[in-house]
Amino acid sequence: MKGKFLLLCFCISLKLFAQNDTTIKKDTAIVDISNEIDSTKWASGEERPALKVFYGQRLINAKTVEVLRKGVMAFTVIHNFGDIAGNAGGIKNFFGLDVPSDAQIGFQIGLGNRLNLLLQHTVGSGPIAHFYEAGLKYQFMRQEPNGLPFSLTTYANVVSTAQKVDTANGREASFISSSDRLSELLQLMIARRFGSISLQLSATFLHTNYVIPGDQNNLFAIGGAIRLPITKRFVIISDYFHSFRSDESIDFWKNNGVTPKDVFGIGIEILTQGHVFHMNFTNARNILENRFLTRTTESWGKGQFRWGFTLTRNFILFRNKKTSSNK
Repeated sequence: MKGKFLLLCFCISLKLFAQNDTTIKKDTAIVDISNEIDSTKWASGEERPALKVFYGQRLINAKTVEVLRKGVMAFTVIHNFGDIAGNAGGIKNFFGLDVPSDAQIGFQIGLGNRLNLLLQHTVGSGPIAHFYEAGLKYQFMRQEPNGLPFSLTTYANVVSTAQKVDTANGREASFISSSDRLSELLQLMIARRFGSISLQLSATFLHTNYVIPGDQNNLFAIGGAIRLPITKRFVIISDYFHSFRSDESIDFWKNNGVTPKDVFGIGIEILTQGHVFHMNFTNARNILENRFLTRTTESWGKGQFRWGFTLTRNFILFRNKKTSSNK
């Protein structure tokens, strides 16, 4: 199943990259994501220049404060491979490239200049798979030159799994009711761009409706992210998450022979017109926040990190009639 999903992702992404952006007329062209200043029509009708703190909706594992303008849709494909080194890596698995770990396909739609809708499907890694995510992303503030000093965005989602029920007791998939399949995440992101360097902090609260006895339903995590340009088109990106677990949860996992780890990722961002490409390295197997915050046990020190990639393509889904009439 994972192989079929990965093949579909590659076919779609190759089709997208095969398009020639220069053949698109100016009035319907995809917004050039490499622009330094983005002029957004706000509700007041005033054109105010807004600074791009980040150039994409996601870094390695973390979402960013950025939102799409009204009528723009982002199509994203993400894939993580297996361990590069350690006991499960090395040449026998071609340094992880022979082992698909997780994959995600998703859409983000600008319902308004500040409000976005996210619809995503994630294969998953571990005893539970087949996740369906619906989320809303809202930007309260956006950093402006000589104006607002930072950007502030919130994200909330609901995730359900289509995993078959495990009839054994005390398993992750030992669901009793439909609500046991759900988890909910609330995240508040604050970011600022200092010259060409961008920094972000992400406060995250995750509630999982059903957990293994001994684990915790509620989890708070704090994340950090940085974007460091090398050239105009090549950028170093990195993010990190620390989850605050209860002593009972830590002891539970240790008694089962594993130790939860913080999530760290580093990679390269490559910018083109209409596309963002990320080459990622992370110790997280899972792509979905609702999973990697609670289920990351791999260690960088043991070689348990993997290569992955993120492909994003922006489209004009519909046009703002008010903005078009003012031109």
